[in-house]
Amino acid sequence: MKRLVVISNRVADLTKTSQSGGLAVGLADSLRQRGGVWLGWDGQTANSDENLEPQSKQVGDVTQITLPLTRRDYEEYYLGFSNSVLWPLFHYRLDLVEYKTDYLEGYRRVNARFADALMSSLHEDDLIWIHDYHLIPLAAELRQRGCKQRIGFFLHIPLPPPEMLSAVPRHRWLVESLLQFDVIGLQSQTDLNNLQHYIEQHLSTEVSAEGHVRWGDREVIAGVYPIGIDVDAFVEMAERPNDEVLIETRRREILGRRQVIGVDRLDYSKGLPDRLRAFARLLELYPEMRKSVALMQIATPTREEVEAYVEIRTELEALSGAINGRFADFNWTPVHYIHGTVPRDALAALFRSSQVGFVTPLRDGMNLVAKEYVAAQSMDNPGVLVLSKFAGAAEDLREALIVNPYDVDDMARNLCRALTMPLDERQERQRALLERIRKRDNANWLSNFLATLEHEISPPPLD
Repeated sequence: MKRLVVISNRVADLTKTSQSGGLAVGLADSLRQRGGVWLGWDGQTANSDENLEPQSKQVGDVTQITLPLTRRDYEEYYLGFSNSVLWPLFHYRLDLVEYKTDYLEGYRRVNARFADALMSSLHEDDLIWIHDYHLIPLAAELRQRGCKQRIGFFLHIPLPPPEMLSAVPRHRWLVESLLQFDVIGLQSQTDLNNLQHYIEQHLSTEVSAEGHVRWGDREVIAGVYPIGIDVDAFVEMAERPNDEVLIETRRREILGRRQVIGVDRLDYSKGLPDRLRAFARLLELYPEMRKSVALMQIATPTREEVEAYVEIRTELEALSGAINGRFADFNWTPVHYIHGTVPRDALAALFRSSQVGFVTPLRDGMNLVAKEYVAAQSMDNPGVLVLSKFAGAAEDLREALIVNPYDVDDMARNLCRALTMPLDERQERQRALLERIRKRDNANWLSNFLATLEHEISPPPLD
């Protein structure tokens, strides 16, 4: 079995048996099985260019290589090109793109440093798997240094259509860099279609029905590989008693109240302000819902150095306060807004005890929260998933109530439908959704992508 070499912006702690997300869990397990290398930023900023030596640590059969960044690297590569250009661009927010030449230079410089750090650790028959938008140029950098190994890339976020992608300077260089990979993995058919349209329109070459692209003397395979979760592990976690959640659940049951839950990173792509507005609209359109339902919105802090994230936090705090000020009673608070991190086991229990999962991003690569909510439900009395049509998960989770996250009334009406849905319909939808997330779980994602990368086979068809 060939060694696996993983490169991502950050490196998971391989000494832990469980991680917070499906990516870390799945990749760590694959690395332990195959042996290999995981390289990435260590999360630290060095004081000068003299302190940039990579650090290596052996964990079983896996070599973990970490690199620091300088403060300039952090500002130009990470906050700059990655998160002030690519993140808003790839989430269809051209209005938030802040392009600077220095950002692009920093992005290329750090990718070159990653390539330098990796080359001496490679074996001749390694499989290299690079992850996400931070590292799009890395295959090209490795090729320039003589790397002949097969290199795969997986984009965890959406890929915008060509008319949006072409709005940013050096967009052609960006896509040509993608074509230095042997396999390009995307989350959804929409993303794959957008890549194909760009290649045909701007690079004047064809993409075959099987996703093969001839580029120079190389053949690249592009396909859809929907990422999943470890369903059984999450089911087990949700079934585990959590005293604090259990006490709150019993209190709601006694009062005859239900809970709608949303869990997201605090990001403008998640549609959080309109989600709160939709809940307020539910209370306006259906007065009988007042005092009988509450929204718990957990928003995990992220990228707090970026101005757009400061603004959305301020907006959400003002909105939740305004809704509570308008509708709250002495013994009922309609919106519970939590700006912080909730332990994963508590989240699983909260999902299980919530009658509606409210997942309404404006644009999302996949959204694993939707799949975790489904996995957490009890078949005896399952909740209902209300899901944005612009989440990658909506292509597969068709038995959810699919909504337009830009239409507050549409979301409010579907919230009411979810809260009043008969048990037999909820169970029928839950059975179908659970079957779908089991079919496309984390192990399926890993095996399908690595099979394409290792054996040069076409991506498996989506049904």
